[in-house]
Amino acid sequence: PAQVTETHLSETMEYDSVSRGARAMFFMLTPNESSFEKVEDVPQYVQQATPFFVGLMVLELVVGFLKTGAPVITISDGITSLSAGMVSRLPLLLMRGCELSAYMHVWNHYRLVELPWDSAWTWWFTFLGVDFCYYWVHRFAHEVAVLWAAHQVHHSSEYYNLTTALRQSVTQPFTSWVFYLPMALAVPPSIFAVHIQLNLLYQFWIHTELIRDLGPLEWILNTPKHHRVHHGRNLYCIDKNYGGILIIWDRLFGTFAQEADKVVYGLVFPIKRFEILYVQLHYYLYLWKKSKTYKTISNKLSTFLNGPSWKPGKRRLGDHNDNPKVTGKEVPHNPRWSLPVQIYAVIHFLLVLKTYHDLFENKMLSLEGFFPQAQFWLARKCCHTQPLQTLNKMPCLLFFFSLIATSMGLCQLWSPLTHKHTHLLCSIEGSPPFWRTKHQLVVQQ
Repeated sequence: PAQVTETHLSETMEYDSVSRGARAMFFMLTPNESSFEKVEDVPQYVQQATPFFVGLMVLELVVGFLKTGAPVITISDGITSLSAGMVSRLPLLLMRGCELSAYMHVWNHYRLVELPWDSAWTWWFTFLGVDFCYYWVHRFAHEVAVLWAAHQVHHSSEYYNLTTALRQSVTQPFTSWVFYLPMALAVPPSIFAVHIQLNLLYQFWIHTELIRDLGPLEWILNTPKHHRVHHGRNLYCIDKNYGGILIIWDRLFGTFAQEADKVVYGLVFPIKRFEILYVQLHYYLYLWKKSKTYKTISNKLSTFLNGPSWKPGKRRLGDHNDNPKVTGKEVPHNPRWSLPVQIYAVIHFLLVLKTYHDLFENKMLSLEGFFPQAQFWLARKCCHTQPLQTLNKMPCLLFFFSLIATSMGLCQLWSPLTHKHTHLLCSIEGSPPFWRTKHQLVVQQ
């Protein structure tokens, strides 16, 4: 009987864990089950969501094929989006997220009041506060060119599916933390740590074309219908619908737009490239080259601080007069591969994905503080050995260079292919495409 009871208890706990994980994806956790006194007690909701990410993407692939007769996710675009998401989390191997670290510093030294961590009022106040701050994070990321250089990664796909949700920037967290600091004057870090994750997770499922309309919920919540508009490059879609969970902020601040004409996704000037490094960093290089074409310091600085479409003589956000006209007949960039190339790309990516998952699952390089404490924390928490011995055993560098190798190795596959053959690796004699001197200077929105 004791063994039966233990087995039943184990199954119940496992069911509860799966239930919480699934509900976290849709912001359906209650304050009682997601309020914690200490930051260390807050679950890693985003990392634990990996099985749900995979499950929902597979479900979207199956349902999409049944409805349209064609795959809604392509190998080239899907791998690029997933790889961008993996790259975006690499800094977490060396330090705690910037948002939480800065938040805790302000809380520890400058808080004005201390709201009770176990109060439902604190939980709901934090929900509204985080979502309100996210609206402004998101809006500034579209209206300030140097911030757009980071955020454009998320908009660079010409497809709109669940893999697009994971196409994240590696540099954006280094600036977004500023917008959340006012909350640190009153809200405990543990409650903030919960909501900053749940806010992000909610935004995963709204990246799909399969859900068309949710009725009355469209008035309050950000939905797939509203977020499709945000990802569009149609004139009526640009700089609209910034909300994270709630769409009410857009309705209040005049940035809301209803879905109307067929939405054409991607950047105003599509990059038509799939190399990870290029997708992540190309716009910084573009801004630097653009600023060098101006003579005055004012114009040079304005290149980075004004809107992406700004030019001398135009208003701060610029205009869209130079944008290519969207007809609705645009076809996403999707070069054809041979079957062996597709198999190679998928196998290589899966190997890197496995290493990535193991690193984060085992918390082999997850730190309590910043880089100076890295060696000693790792030795104490992970292996109970000497610091240098611990670091020597870490596969982090292997993972990183495998990821870069994937980016460089597949660069030829995703550029215009020759009809007779395809190189699996970039030429050793030549430079990777990202570092070639020829660079198309276009204003990307």
